[in-house]
Amino acid sequence: MRSDLMKKGVVRAPSRALLKAMGLTDEEIVRPLIGVVNSANEVVPGHIHLDQIADAVKAGIRMCGGTPLEFPTIGVCDGLAMGHEGMKYSLASRELIADSVEIMARAHPFDGLVLIPNCDKIVPGMLMAALRLNLPSIVISGGPMLAGRFEGKKADLITVFEAVGKVSAGKMSADKLADLENEACPGCGSCSGMFTANSMNCLTEALGLGLPGNGTIPAVHAERIRLAKTAGMKVMELVSKNIRPRDIASMEAFQNAIAVDMALGCSTNTVLHVPAIAHEADLCIELKLFDEIGTKTPHICSLSPAGPHHLEDLGQAGGIQAVLKELVENGLANSDVMTSTCFSLKKNLESVTVFDHEIIRPLDHPYHDKGGIAILFGNLAPDGAVVKQSAVSEEMLRNRGKARVFESEEMAVLEILSGKISKGDVVVIRYEGPKGGPGMREMLSPTSALAGMGLDKTVSLITDGRFSGGTRGAAIGHVSPEAAHGGPIAFVEEGDEIVIDIPAKRVDLQISEEELEHRKINWKPREAGITSGYLARYAKQVSSAAQGAILS
Repeated sequence: MRSDLMKKGVVRAPSRALLKAMGLTDEEIVRPLIGVVNSANEVVPGHIHLDQIADAVKAGIRMCGGTPLEFPTIGVCDGLAMGHEGMKYSLASRELIADSVEIMARAHPFDGLVLIPNCDKIVPGMLMAALRLNLPSIVISGGPMLAGRFEGKKADLITVFEAVGKVSAGKMSADKLADLENEACPGCGSCSGMFTANSMNCLTEALGLGLPGNGTIPAVHAERIRLAKTAGMKVMELVSKNIRPRDIASMEAFQNAIAVDMALGCSTNTVLHVPAIAHEADLCIELKLFDEIGTKTPHICSLSPAGPHHLEDLGQAGGIQAVLKELVENGLANSDVMTSTCFSLKKNLESVTVFDHEIIRPLDHPYHDKGGIAILFGNLAPDGAVVKQSAVSEEMLRNRGKARVFESEEMAVLEILSGKISKGDVVVIRYEGPKGGPGMREMLSPTSALAGMGLDKTVSLITDGRFSGGTRGAAIGHVSPEAAHGGPIAFVEEGDEIVIDIPAKRVDLQISEEELEHRKINWKPREAGITSGYLARYAKQVSSAAQGAILS
């Protein structure tokens, strides 16, 4: 056992003494030692209950003869960090999470790991660590929040964000907004639509590193506790059989996960995280792979914010395994891959059924014939840009308009809520990329304000920053190269015409090459305004969004 490095033999008597100082017995010390990585805290509603998940995991480990040793990591709530300086730290926290898990697992040679994330950057951070370390590992998320109810209809966090725009437009009273905020988020769990957290938890399951049900079993259901106990038991089997994350997360498994991504209409943030996770396994996933898979994979689930359904509905319809079965049966996913069940995906799918063909549509009757995410190129985004095309209204798939240029999210939001953005405008927000932000802030506030004010079907938004999984409308993000790297978005001027053609996968600035080169003369990047601390170091090391915003 790997843990023998710190516990076996006469020379390790001091180590055993330290383990015994925590109350461990000789019997517990001699067993496999399993690190339980718990991101519980009292800040993030998706993490407030993770101590219960950790207790269940530890019970499963003990039932199968292992000794669990729990340690923590950080977690940022994107919803609470949204719209102010705090969001600069969210994406950057992904690397700290991966590094902290690596440090603990290298300093203390565990035999296996169980990783317990739930929200936006914690999931990919832990997956990156798992593939970097390549110890027998399994991921068990805290599960999705139930949808709220307001005035007889389902509601969620995005309902509240969009209501802010309605209040500004005089379409809702402040009193009604106060009532809504009391009802939209009824309890613990990752926010209930197909936003980034749930997207990544579902893709963890599709990748094979989480058990069936990981993405969809609600946080408050007893089944989630049972799944956590099963995860604790399964990690012991993974250890005994020496099945490691890289045995599971092969290139074929990543392709399966991207196909599920397209079928579900996941968050555009998956296009940042999946390449970063694959990079830790020495696999290269380029934007063109998302494009190739998205072109042939129909969008078969319409979940909030693009549609009426939530994660609890998807789970009741058969969950991610049912989506995978639809894809496998139509030649769009590979069932020969290994999974954390210690069985192949083919074995896992033997008894899987789709229970509701409206929530999980057959591939010959999809919501859209192309995947939920599109990759756009053009002279405004030579290295690519990303849009959640399943959340774009039909009339906005092709459009053109005059650029309204802003140097930050705050400036754009102020203009939107002041009623100074007109139908047909193209809002351009720059210097919000990984380096220029720094931190590539998620911008749910401007897109929700546009939606709430009824402008999401007439106004486009383009940025080198990124969007929430809760964003809907013609919101094009991850424009690469970013402004801070001298990408073309840095040279857009007020009133320039921009042409967007999502079906053709193009976004173009209507100026000549000569004019673009002229604008580059004497250009200097805008100062980020952060010169010390973690973000300053991050800005110096971070790659383009097109490469997953990884650190060099």
